[in-house]
Amino acid sequence: MANHLKFDIYDLDLTNIDSNNELIDILLRMPGRSILVIEDIDCLIKPQNRSRRVQPFTQDKDKVTLLGLLNSIDGNFSCFGEGRIIIFTTNYKERLDPALLRPGRMDMHIFMSFCNPYVFKQLAYNYLGLQHHNLYDEIKSLIEEKEVTPAEVAGELMKSTDAEISLQGLLNFLYNKRIEQDKSSK
Repeated sequence: MANHLKFDIYDLDLTNIDSNNELIDILLRMPGRSILVIEDIDCLIKPQNRSRRVQPFTQDKDKVTLLGLLNSIDGNFSCFGEGRIIIFTTNYKERLDPALLRPGRMDMHIFMSFCNPYVFKQLAYNYLGLQHHNLYDEIKSLIEEKEVTPAEVAGELMKSTDAEISLQGLLNFLYNKRIEQDKSSK
């Protein structure tokens, strides 16, 4: 996405931020035409206890709170600079507070599953410009057999601009993954 849009991409680790005010400061300094990625948001921001009233910028000054994050992305992030995108990742969407999931804060929810032959073919086209290759059938068979993420496949395809080298590297990776998974299942 960053390559396609020609945006800069930033990875924000909320565990390294000491307060809501520091979060706001970081977001204000981010340039326009950028993508902010906050990974594993379910591990970082816990659902708010709504039985007590919490002021996001007066209490809990020693950590980033859900309310502080919501206020930051609602106001500051959208007001300054143009073309900013926030991507949150999670393995457990059901653990997220509904306030974070509502439209306007999270406009798209995209489920990312393991790679399948269709995704592999698209990645091979995106990275290598290939629509078909003699190794496709063998690679597709291994992808259907073992769990591999699109990121792992893309990582292998990016290692070389030579299609033969990239696909052979992916094939070797998939065979090694099969051996590892077979060993761990015994």
